[in-house]
Amino acid sequence: MSEPEETTAHAHETGRGFGRILVFVYGVLAFAATGRASFELLAKFSDAPVPYALSVLAALVYIVATWALATNRRQVALVAVCFEFVGVLAVGFSSLLWTSKFPEASVWSDFGIGYGLVPLVLPLVGLWWILRGSR
Repeated sequence: MSEPEETTAHAHETGRGFGRILVFVYGVLAFAATGRASFELLAKFSDAPVPYALSVLAALVYIVATWALATNRRQVALVAVCFEFVGVLAVGFSSLLWTSKFPEASVWSDFGIGYGLVPLVLPLVGLWWILRGSR
């Protein structure tokens, strides 16, 4: 009788099924944002410190979210994805309103337009996935 319970428990893990695709996309963004942030920090941080620091923050958030989703750490994933969504909205609006503070783009500038708006849509999908499995 314990087998169906185990099967149900595995079905709700964040890194299973559709979660594998989510982990992959988060991993790609973590890799891309880390590469971008590393280059910006090393080569041209003084040109635009605010957006480049925000790129570092985005990279860290994507790394944590990827790890948490892949290892079924639902609470950590929830915090990381919520932080990501608030960050994308805050940086997106800020980059549109205060263009002088954003002479260069960050990962989340203009709601992630440089990444095909994936940074805006991904946390919504991530939240849906995390919360649906917690029921």
